[in-house]
Amino acid sequence: MSDQRTVSLTRRELLSATAAAAVLPPGAHAADFHRLKHGAFDITVVSDGFITLPAEILLPDATPEERQVIMPRLGGDAQGAPVQANIPLIRYGDDLILIDNGSGTNFQASAGKLAANLRTLGIEPEAITKVVFTHAHPDHSGATTTSDGKVLYPNAEYFVSEAEWSFWTDKAFETHMPAALHDFARGAQRDLFAVKDRLTLVKPDQEIVRGMRVVDAPGHTPGHVSLELAGDGNLLVTGDACTHDVIFFEHPHWHSGFDTNPETALKSRKMLLDRAASEKIKMLGYHWSYLGTGSQSARATPIASLKREAGFHHDCCVRTSAEGDRTRPVAQN
Repeated sequence: MSDQRTVSLTRRELLSATAAAAVLPPGAHAADFHRLKHGAFDITVVSDGFITLPAEILLPDATPEERQVIMPRLGGDAQGAPVQANIPLIRYGDDLILIDNGSGTNFQASAGKLAANLRTLGIEPEAITKVVFTHAHPDHSGATTTSDGKVLYPNAEYFVSEAEWSFWTDKAFETHMPAALHDFARGAQRDLFAVKDRLTLVKPDQEIVRGMRVVDAPGHTPGHVSLELAGDGNLLVTGDACTHDVIFFEHPHWHSGFDTNPETALKSRKMLLDRAASEKIKMLGYHWSYLGTGSQSARATPIASLKREAGFHHDCCVRTSAEGDRTRPVAQN
């Protein structure tokens, strides 16, 4: 992995980042559930809360002047900004499928709200039948177990890519990975080993259920995947391959500070955005937020066209089709 970049902040430092968000702007929590129908899939986007990230992680390629403009648009300041954690709950036949399961008690205290929010929909953890990990970062897989070590979604089958499993479960990770990734590796091993007896390792193009295809999108982590759902125009659940809409719709060639393989991640992001623009594919992003009405740069013009023609509406941190429906408020505490 010749393009591996050492992450500048450790997981421990990020756990304390919530303090930077003592005063948060309106909308720091998702205020509604968002529902849409896509082909055979009924999708509800449920909030896990938010995490706070520093500018050097969100905007490593930006100049100081660009950071001064963009960070307030993200709802933050010079030190950091809150980013949402939006998790698709997908009903397919008798299955209830989560794409990632959030932070639980293993990351920042402002996240880990998914299970409580599911209960407001009348869904207990035992009802979840499948959990698909886009990758094993703590804000995506940290809710695999409860604080006392029990599996939170006990009746679910779990899915992760073979490459993701191989990377994080390396017994010699302390030798092979930079020190900044060691806590991430310990967390990934905690989450993946807890469900090893019910975990399926998947490859690109494999289907989780009929019409839900694994899309290879490495770089953010070596085994990161997105999910493509068949339907009218198809739908891409990007995970962290396109980490933030405001940043990467306008600056698709910038890097993210948490990309393990920055140049590989850039290729994956370009592939997804180019497909979305050229094929009119709708997208759902894990950390996406409200997009302001600033002018688009020339290289972002295809994305502007994508949003206009695919019928996206900009509201409460997700892009959904015009079929999207709002329902009851999300638990906020």
